[in-house]
Parts: sequence; C-alpha cells; structure tokens
Amino acid sequence: MIASTAAMPTAVDVLPLLPELVLVGGAFLLLIVDLFIGDRHKVWTHCLSVLVLIAVLGMLLTGVGGGGTVFNGMFVRDTAADVMKVAIIVLSLLTLIYGWSYLRERKLYSGEVSVLVLMATAGMMVLVSAGSLVMVYLGLELLALSSYALVAVDRDSRTATEAAMKYIVLGSLASGLLLYGMSLIYGATGTLNLAEIHTAIMTTKEPVLLLTGTIFMVAGVAFKLGAAPFHMWLPDVYQGATAPVALFVSSAPKLAAFGMAWRLLEVGAGPLADHWRWLVAGLAALSLLVGNLMAIMQSNLKRMLAYSTVSHIGFLLMGLAGGGEYGYAAALFYAISYGLMSTAAFGVIIALSRQGFEAENINDFKGLNARNPWMAGLMLCVMASLAGIPPFLGFWTKLTVLNAAVQGGMLWLAIVGVICAVIGAFYYLRVIKVMYFDDPVGQPLPKNQDHLLGVVLGVNALGLLILGLAWNPIMAWCQQAFAG
Repeated sequence: MIASTAAMPTAVDVLPLLPELVLVGGAFLLLIVDLFIGDRHKVWTHCLSVLVLIAVLGMLLTGVGGGGTVFNGMFVRDTAADVMKVAIIVLSLLTLIYGWSYLRERKLYSGEVSVLVLMATAGMMVLVSAGSLVMVYLGLELLALSSYALVAVDRDSRTATEAAMKYIVLGSLASGLLLYGMSLIYGATGTLNLAEIHTAIMTTKEPVLLLTGTIFMVAGVAFKLGAAPFHMWLPDVYQGATAPVALFVSSAPKLAAFGMAWRLLEVGAGPLADHWRWLVAGLAALSLLVGNLMAIMQSNLKRMLAYSTVSHIGFLLMGLAGGGEYGYAAALFYAISYGLMSTAAFGVIIALSRQGFEAENINDFKGLNARNPWMAGLMLCVMASLAGIPPFLGFWTKLTVLNAAVQGGMLWLAIVGVICAVIGAFYYLRVIKVMYFDDPVGQPLPKNQDHLLGVVLGVNALGLLILGLAWNPIMAWCQQAFAG
C-alpha cells in the first residue's frame, strides 16, 4: 500500500505541467462550447481560444507552476523549454489572428480550427519539454495529427485534400523512422529516459546499434524540420493548404522540431556528438543547396516560401551542427526569428487575398507599390529580412549561425552558407522588383476590412526592422536558455 501511494503523482508533479493542462483543458472546453454556438457567433469561440493562449503565455512569463523534472524524468520544465514555449505560443496567437477573417470569408472557420491549433500547440509544448522517448513521441503525434486535420480544413478543395493525404503518408513514414530509431536506442541502453540514455551510452556494449538508432532518429527529425532530402512534402502542403494553415505549419512546428532535435541529440545522444554533428552538417549543406536552387524556379509564392523554408532549415541545422551553448542558442535564435518572418510573409498573402482570389503567385504582386504602398512596404521588410539584408533581423540570425559553425570547426559549412545566402537573395529581391518596378495587372482589389489583422501585420513586419536594430536581448535570452 505504501509503495502504491508513493508511485501516485503528487501536486508537485503536476504543477510544472499547469500551462499544458490549462491549454488542453481550454481546448476541450472550447470543443463543448462550440456545440452550442451558431455559425453567426463563431467569433466567441475564436476569442476564447485567443484568451486561452494569452492566459498560458502569462503563466509561462510569470513562472506559474515552477520548473523541475517530474514524472520520473519524463517531463522537464527548464529555461530552454520555457523560452521555446513562449515563442510557440506567440506564433500560435499570430496564426489565429491572421486566419480569422480569411477563414470566415470563405466559410471555412469552425470551432474545430481553434481546437486543433490549441491541441497542436499543446503537442509542441510537450515536445520541447520531453525528458523521455515516450514523451517525445506523444508530443510529436499530438502535433502531427492536429496538423494533418488543419491542412485538410478546406474539404471542397482537391488540392488541400491531396496535400493532406501526402502529408499523412509521408508523416507516418517519418514517424516510423523516428520510432524505429528510438527502439534501437532503447535496445542498446535499456532505458527510455534521455538523461539515462546519455549516461548509458558511455558504457554500452552495442555501439553499432546506438549509431544505427541515431541515424534513424536524425532522419525522423530532418523530415519534421523539412530538411533536404526529406523535404518533399513541404511544397505541396504549403501550396495546397489554406494560407493561415500554411502560416502555422511554417512557423511554430519548426521551433518545436528544433526543440525535439536538441533533446534527442544533445540531451540524449550527446556522447555521440562527434558522429551526429557530421550528419546534421551534411543535411544543412544539402538543404541550403536544394532549397535555394529550387526556390529560384518557382512562380508560386507559397511554393517559393516552401523551398526557402528548406534553405532556412539548413541555416538552423548549421547552428545545431556547430554545437555548444553558443551553437544551440544561435539555432534557437534563428528558429524564433524565422517564425516571425514566415508569419509576416504569409500574413501579407492573407491580407491581399479575397474570396475567389488568392494572392499566392509572384505576378499577383506586380505594381503593388502603385496600388498599396503600405502593404508593399511591409512585404519589402519581410523579403529583405528573409534575404538577410542588413539591418533587418534576418541578417543577424544568419550571422550568428555562421559564427556558430566557424566556432564548431566547420568553416566549410559556413562558406557554403555564405554562397547560398547570396543565391537566396535573388528570389527574394525578385519579389521586391515585381512590386516596385512592374506595372499593375488586373483590377485593383478592395482593401482588407480586418483592422486587427492590419495592425498586427504592421507590427510583425516592421518588428523585423526594429528587432534587427536591437537583436542582442533576444540572442542573450536564447543563450540564457542553454547556459550551464
């Protein structure tokens, strides 16, 4: 009886999970409330979902629940986890704000959309706090299943349905690779706990099993990040999904995938760093080359952003391959900054789109400056930051990961990064050229009447310039996450 009582979770075990519990509880409550709200009053479901995210964000910023390792090491709430969770919540909030008017105008919004975003966010929060292989898989599948449903939210669109099916099939394959790698790691170490795996690697008698498992885990992580050659799902999902869903898939999950990679590779397989760092470096170089070269050939802006995502993942992996506190901080800084840049890019697409017209082709932006100078200026900030032009935020993010690669003894990778950054600037500058130097095509569209979207988009896009002038506090915040 005493042993049974000792094994029961206590309040101390539950407290660090309070943000996740509030988020999941809010999602289930919204699912029930939505049943009693008519289509004309769906705004209440939307507002409640935003309030739930704001409440969870407040809990994280004020440290409600405290930190520590609970449930026998399965869940870890440390500084790194909280930093990533704050960024994930902010990006999820932006998704809901940007997506409201777009989805309502097309009669695609339902309470399930908000619930799925909340559940996916909960999965990401669990993922970055995972202290066990079981928790990694739980968070990953919660995120993945919610994302599959979000991509297919436009049921009448054959493109969206096709994209969702491809996402499910390839996502299941990647989950299988990751799960197989985890099983090999478990077979070699005899434990699922990441900290214990780290210790067991020192004395294991199964080095081949360990290395094989690590390779499969790296492959699974690479797919979730969208790194080449595991990127084949990205262009179709970005193009087929509605713009708000593409915005969501392109931002917060990349940050969560980085958190998963750090937990698995550094916290778990840290002693094998001399092996997996070269795998990650190879994926980074391939992603930089494939992403940039393929993006140049695209005429669809969403597909161009998909391939550019592959190249940005290459830069993120460059920081991870550099290793050390500075390398991980640089990669986290890049993941957060890219999330803000990606949300702003898709935010402009959403703001310019109307019922029956999707502003997703580069030619749709021809002469935008003549028709809407403000929106053209915002898109200029986004494209300049993604291209890494100083003094925008994107320039400093690239500089930090290049520095991390050099410090990690991978000068060759930094050189590849510099060359690919120059190549990548071409297709971003092409969008700027189209907006400012080409003549307008077609009839001018009515202005977007969602004033909140306009304000948030303005802050988001101009913030890329402002943060570029004051980026040090963000980098210091990221370094604090991995200090000690």
